[in-house]
Amino acid sequence: MKVLVIGQIHLDGINLLQARADLTIEITEAHNESDLVKLVSDADAILVRSALITSAIIEAAPLLKVVSRHGVGFNSVDIEALTARKIPLTIAVGGNAISVAEHTLYLILALAKDSAAYDAATRRGDFSFRSEPRAREIDHSELLVIGFGRIGSQVTRRALAFGITVHAYDPYVADNIIRDAGAHIVNNLHDALPQMDIVTLHCPLNKETTKLISKNELSLMKSSAILVNTARGGVVDEVALYDALSQNGIAAAGLDVFVTEPTDPAHPLLSLTNVIVSPHCAGVTRESTSRTSRIAAQNVLSTLDRSTKSFYVVNHEVLEQP
Repeated sequence: MKVLVIGQIHLDGINLLQARADLTIEITEAHNESDLVKLVSDADAILVRSALITSAIIEAAPLLKVVSRHGVGFNSVDIEALTARKIPLTIAVGGNAISVAEHTLYLILALAKDSAAYDAATRRGDFSFRSEPRAREIDHSELLVIGFGRIGSQVTRRALAFGITVHAYDPYVADNIIRDAGAHIVNNLHDALPQMDIVTLHCPLNKETTKLISKNELSLMKSSAILVNTARGGVVDEVALYDALSQNGIAAAGLDVFVTEPTDPAHPLLSLTNVIVSPHCAGVTRESTSRTSRIAAQNVLSTLDRSTKSFYVVNHEVLEQP
């Protein structure tokens, strides 16, 4: 059987696959549809990092038994096309949760302490810059976590250690899970936003969450508020965010994700000094890349061995179909 690995992944995951004598492993850097259509013709499994897996690619793979995402987002895969063929889509649940949570706290701290401005002043020899305090404490801040999955709960755990009061909004998570994690339950997003000092996003991108934070939501936030997005770019209306940041609607934003990636260097948000950005790397650490590669590889092996673990499957209905 052939496993097609699209994109570079950690060697730990490759070694796990190559340990199986019954598998042929092919690694490709190809990302365009026409090339992938040819490569998948004899593939029993696809392990993909970031390439789009379209319906055309799925249709071109008659032997396909599983698509394993190296990560937890799956908006890059045509899940309807997979489900129509009863093919499971698996994700690397938990692979990067700690890394993303730590990156989220890094962005919160960097913005609260205005680290970019202090760094620049120090490098130009301007120690008088310290005379007018720009940094603020995050102790006793009110933090809203939107999306209380594995990442959101890890953010909560770390935020509580800083003395932050955490509130969580996620209509799909049971109240007791949020409460047991030490967070306060939010039932109405719009009612909560005006009370928050920091808002951080950890929800998937779908029809419900596209532009979840837009002009109306930003207008409800404090002028001193910080917004952090390490989820997906489309969860935030970037035009509305630029307006809010440039017109003192909110104080600052930390962005690891954008609607279009790679981001255009001329993107308006990149011109603002109250924005800190990173290249969708929150989940990419030495530890998480190893962990994620092993989970993604094991998802391939489990499915090929007819022992798919439902915990990692997105389209559960394919497991219930005869």
